[in-house]
Amino acid sequence: MTIDWKSYDPAGFYDELIAAPGQAREAALTLTNYLRSLSDEELHERKAAAEHAIVEMGITFTVYTEGGNIDRAWPFDIIPRIIPRSEWARVEAGLAQRLTALNLFINDLYNEQRIVKDKVFPKSVLAKSKNFREQCIGIQPTHGVWAHICGSDLVRDADGTFYVLEDNLRVPSGVSYMLENRQVTKRVFPELFENYSIRPVDEYPSLLFDMLAALSPRPMDYPQVVVLTPGIYNSAYFEHAYLAQRMGAELVEGADLVVSDDDCVYMRTVAGLERVDVIYRRIDDLFLDPEAFNPDSMLGVKGLMRAWRKGNVALVNAPGAGVADDKVVYAFVPKMIRYYLDQDPIIPNVPTHLCMNPKEREYVLANLEHLVVKPANESGGYGMIVGPHATRKQRQEFAELIRKDPRNYIAQPTLKLSTSPTLCDGHLEPRHLDLRPFILQGVRTDVTAGGLTRVALRKGSLVVNSSQGGGSKDTWIVDTE
Repeated sequence: MTIDWKSYDPAGFYDELIAAPGQAREAALTLTNYLRSLSDEELHERKAAAEHAIVEMGITFTVYTEGGNIDRAWPFDIIPRIIPRSEWARVEAGLAQRLTALNLFINDLYNEQRIVKDKVFPKSVLAKSKNFREQCIGIQPTHGVWAHICGSDLVRDADGTFYVLEDNLRVPSGVSYMLENRQVTKRVFPELFENYSIRPVDEYPSLLFDMLAALSPRPMDYPQVVVLTPGIYNSAYFEHAYLAQRMGAELVEGADLVVSDDDCVYMRTVAGLERVDVIYRRIDDLFLDPEAFNPDSMLGVKGLMRAWRKGNVALVNAPGAGVADDKVVYAFVPKMIRYYLDQDPIIPNVPTHLCMNPKEREYVLANLEHLVVKPANESGGYGMIVGPHATRKQRQEFAELIRKDPRNYIAQPTLKLSTSPTLCDGHLEPRHLDLRPFILQGVRTDVTAGGLTRVALRKGSLVVNSSQGGGSKDTWIVDTE
């Protein structure tokens, strides 16, 4: 039995591949015709091949449980998501615009604070920011860039419009899975890569290394670049090791580095100390340097902030960049773009209610059953409530949290997230998804061709995080001309 696209029903949601029952979108026509030509047995064989490849390649993620940590095989759906290149060009420009404005904003906050003095950004929001680091005041990093790597989460609404859902500017993760998804898909559907003009993503590690190397305080052809990891028990350790290996950089832990009397950073090697020029750090600010932040940290390097402040080492992302990784700050990004760039935002924000404003708070409390409410600084889908899917008791409990700390909460309408055909129990069903492209900014700005598509594998769920039952798909940016 073959796939019958006429029976595939997205139920009123914008679908990434199917425009209407039995009618594929232009960019997806070759794919849908091909899938229809496969028997159930062949489709099952391709799925099994993908699962085998994931195990063979060691692609895992870590789930934290009460009993400890569990490494699980990466959940992957073999049906790719397709976006036309003509449509992606606008998204690409919008993401570059957004990160440029965010970096200008971060640099401004740690120096002149013009945006606060001009009353475009509230002083009260800055005063209660959990990620503003006083230790960074007065620092001017190379090129004025603080967030060199950003993962902005995009969603589509019912009419197909892309919105930015949030920006991840501290230690954004997931790019390794984007790269591995492509490798698995090439194994499963090699013939499709002959029939499509798909923009590649595998140049990301070299672009990342070039961006990092350009930040070196010492002019040299091959600066010493290291990836600083908290260690094997971190949920993103697979990615840390993967990127270090792909870049040809050393993977180090805090104990492998030392700041010497000359305020330079050195790596301990069997041949002695070797100077380090650039650190791609995957450790949170507060654990980065026990001398500057948490004195009990065993993960960081004592004196690292001192070496960075003196310009003897580059840190990526820069400490303090997380000040813009706040869902309340997110609501002001369109104003930042207009303030710093004198441009209208290319990609809109999701309409957002700030609970710190009395009128907006009243509206949110009166409409909790229709809204998604999120805390300012949580990630991974934790600490939020999806009003339509919550019980009355849960909404009442959340209302109390909002009243106690209104600065900590925003609310957004429950979007009709787009769907894509997903293989579930042997047949295709629509599942909701989002997209995390990755943006690199240094001397220049590069945006990945697509990104990490995360898909809610549970029917009707809007939560795409792998830690909460989500999976992922390969994302194709294709030429249709």
